[in-house]
Amino acid sequence: MEAIPMKTIVKSTLVLALIFSTAAFSFAPNQTTNPEDDIVDVAVKAGSFNTLAAALQAAGLVETLKSDGPFTVFAPTDEAFAKLPEGTVETLLKPENKDQLIAILTYHVVSGKIMSSDLLSTTSAPTVNGQSAPIGLRVGNANVIQADIDASNGVIHVVDTVLLPE
Repeated sequence: MEAIPMKTIVKSTLVLALIFSTAAFSFAPNQTTNPEDDIVDVAVKAGSFNTLAAALQAAGLVETLKSDGPFTVFAPTDEAFAKLPEGTVETLLKPENKDQLIAILTYHVVSGKIMSSDLLSTTSAPTVNGQSAPIGLRVGNANVIQADIDASNGVIHVVDTVLLPE
């Protein structure tokens, strides 16, 4: 019997860990995504992205993420936003902080469709805000807790932490 290279074992283990971790997090309980729903529709219907939806509205980015794309969105949950220091979300939602909010939100979006299988072979990707984000099983300092949620104009990967650009 031929020995399996350690690199293959590690990569297979990481893929299995990603699969099991995404199975443990339910994106939309008892709900399948409609293939006609765009990224915004899918996220809103999930019910666990209320803060993200409010931030997209305040930043004027809803129409952008409803356009043709394709986009890859690393979507922080409401719990991810709750981890930010107290008052941060409220401050960012103020009109005078719109530019900062746009910079943060567009740091969660990559032009093009990157599936979880691609995350293992990708080290970084240019985000819509112009900076590159480190990508793999983690995106920056966030864990991908569910991957490959299809939308008509791209894909969503759920993350447990809000990504902050430098």
